[in-house]
Amino acid sequence: MRIIALVPDLMDRSRISSALPDVIFTREAGACAAADVVVVDLARHGPDLDAVRAVAPQARIVAFGPHVEREQLQRARRHGADVVMARSQFFHDPEAALTI
Repeated sequence: MRIIALVPDLMDRSRISSALPDVIFTREAGACAAADVVVVDLARHGPDLDAVRAVAPQARIVAFGPHVEREQLQRARRHGADVVMARSQFFHDPEAALTI
């Protein structure tokens, strides 16, 4: 399974790569074309969801963002994210978040 993450924050990258050692990080939605799963940090890449869905129509998109940003979480669902969760929920168990 090829996992690509649109997650620019270095601390978040560290936490994700410790749970998902084969993850590939990128800053460009276009680099997600070959992904089976795309992880999206909504705080920084929320506007990129349409582009991710366009280049990776079959990929499972797992998006996370601040729980207080309800509109952002709802927008992510409308724009193609398969799974949308609060940041704290995602980081509780990133590996499990990919299978929800």
